[in-house]
Amino acid sequence: MKHPYAFVAVPALMMFTAVGIEETGSAPVQSGARAGLILQSDVLTPGPGGAGDRSLRIDEIFYETGEGRSVLPEAFTNGKISVADRPWKTELKTADGRMVTITVIPQEKDFTIRMSAQSDADILGWGISISANKDEYFTGLMERVVDGPQQVSWAPGIQTAMDLRGRKVEMIVKPTTSVYAPFYLSSRGYACFVKGTWPGNYDFCAEDPGRVKIQFEGPAFDLKIYTAENPDRLVSAHALDAGPPFLPPKWVYLPWRWRDEHVHLDRYYDGTPVTGPFNSQVMEDVLMMQAFGIPCGVYWVDRPYGPGFWGYDDFEIDPARLPDFARMVRWLNKQEMQMLLWIAPFFQGKMETEALARGYNLAGQQRQRNNYPMVDFTNPEAKSYWQQGVAKLLKLGVAAFKLDRGEEGIPESGSYKVYDGRSIRENRNAYPGMYVQAAYEIVKKYRGDDFVLMPRGAYTGSSPYGAFWGGDIGGTQEGLRASIIAVQRAAVMGYPNWGSDTCGYNQQLMEQEVCARWLAFSCFTPIMEVGPTRNVAFWNLPREPSYDTELIAVWRLYARLHTRLADYSYKQAQEAHRTGTPIVRPLFLADPESPDAWSHWQTYLYGPDLLVAPIWEKGKRSQEVFFPSGDRWRDAWRPGKIYSGGRTVEIPAEMHQIPIFIRVGSGLELGDLNLEYKEALAIAKQKPDLARLDAELRSEFLNGEH
Repeated sequence: MKHPYAFVAVPALMMFTAVGIEETGSAPVQSGARAGLILQSDVLTPGPGGAGDRSLRIDEIFYETGEGRSVLPEAFTNGKISVADRPWKTELKTADGRMVTITVIPQEKDFTIRMSAQSDADILGWGISISANKDEYFTGLMERVVDGPQQVSWAPGIQTAMDLRGRKVEMIVKPTTSVYAPFYLSSRGYACFVKGTWPGNYDFCAEDPGRVKIQFEGPAFDLKIYTAENPDRLVSAHALDAGPPFLPPKWVYLPWRWRDEHVHLDRYYDGTPVTGPFNSQVMEDVLMMQAFGIPCGVYWVDRPYGPGFWGYDDFEIDPARLPDFARMVRWLNKQEMQMLLWIAPFFQGKMETEALARGYNLAGQQRQRNNYPMVDFTNPEAKSYWQQGVAKLLKLGVAAFKLDRGEEGIPESGSYKVYDGRSIRENRNAYPGMYVQAAYEIVKKYRGDDFVLMPRGAYTGSSPYGAFWGGDIGGTQEGLRASIIAVQRAAVMGYPNWGSDTCGYNQQLMEQEVCARWLAFSCFTPIMEVGPTRNVAFWNLPREPSYDTELIAVWRLYARLHTRLADYSYKQAQEAHRTGTPIVRPLFLADPESPDAWSHWQTYLYGPDLLVAPIWEKGKRSQEVFFPSGDRWRDAWRPGKIYSGGRTVEIPAEMHQIPIFIRVGSGLELGDLNLEYKEALAIAKQKPDLARLDAELRSEFLNGEH
């Protein structure tokens, strides 16, 4: 018996078959059965009606006003209507006197559906229901595991994973795990993309086990239904529709290092006096990483770095915190590192006073201590004024920006309108995309294609302009679990370039095993960023062992491996930009006919040639790995072991090991990982001589080499 999650391999010869009328005339609507669309396609797996039912049924179509919900009756579609290879449209007058129009436009295997009304001034929203099979699988919409407060996604004992069945999701960007898209994929061979930025709600068979219920605010309702023989086509088609995804420069795929707050101290972690010219913690990180042989391509300085209470006034650099900043950037560039700085979508300092006087702030936002006043990016003058601040930092050599706070504190209720006339409600989900686009425009002007922007929040419209990170994730084993799910959800939604705060941001317990497993996982995400680690490092942790030899060795091992994979990662990023195929690939994209490919979320592909199975539970020393059908896979830790596809195997993995497998015939080589870890342990045990390294840097600086 075919598993309900599995795709069925069927010919893709038929599009939706025409049954019934092409167009109805204008006539008053009569009461009776409810309107419905029946979409029939040979690429759909059997529906609720049985083996011969290859249809997608859309019904319970309604609009809502202040007077309540109006469900469209049978007259709109003559009860049931299907659409073939030409557009179908119906236009009828409702009992309340408005003219409602439904249009379905075929586009090869896909269909765009639009619902609107005249007049629409009092319409608050629209909704539909889509038929669902028992145990049908759904995923997409958001990077967080479950909706609600973000910490619920990493609650101890959580069992929910990639599948959204039985869940309700409010489609509004919430802080701080904030990558969203109104796009979901079904195991039946279809996907659904709701266009626009109005908030909405999804119910995946929670209230009714046989229906997906979709409801969105706004005067009209536009959605696209994709169908395909393979789910990878559903993902790539949407990614191109919403993108194409941004292509970063190759250095983005090198390891990153950061701290949450940099302080300029007079001594390094071991008591060595600081005599070098730059911020002590930046120097400590760079000198220690170089001594250990840990590569780094991006060094990231978060807020605060400027004057003012929040350390962010007027896009200026505080010389007491970051002395000789421009020369420090040149020094980092000489070490083949790019500088990334934190920015936010609000004005501070003198710019705040000026922006408020000119009305550049976001309508409806109440005065508050932080995140205020936010920029109204629909106002060209406000956007330009904010961009002038960003330009100050670009002139100092900054190559990249972390775009924080783009989903936090945004006004969303009331009668206020933004500069271009949209309501603040419609602006709510649109804001993250406008924010990253505004930054993109000014950075591209100064740096061409040699930059990256990394927002925390995202919605449709964001993907062409940036890479993304997984917000303020919990630093627990469940936080790591949530990140393993998040990178795959992000990939499905059309955000191929993604990374997480290694070891977590909230609840920074800095547990050795969780950090070791997270370092291994981050190696196999496009962005490997290590920090903030309570503003310390693995050589001065606030617990024992303070100088953690094993974590230093694990960091070295996976940073070097991530560096060797940079060309491979960049090649996959080029493919994502060109075709929409993500870098990280849930197994069901590669082997949709295998039920295990849908249920084994803890294993995924990194590009076509690497299979990885991150371990997130403390104390666990093995992992069940499902090998996709059609290929053979070589164990990177035990090269003599090769596994055929289409089966599940329990794989041993010590704390420093992540199960990694190379597709036989790919030509990809990872090196001798066992030997490299042994060497890393030996190197980590030798504490670098910071007095000597500091003196060498001071001498270099005094000789004018920066």
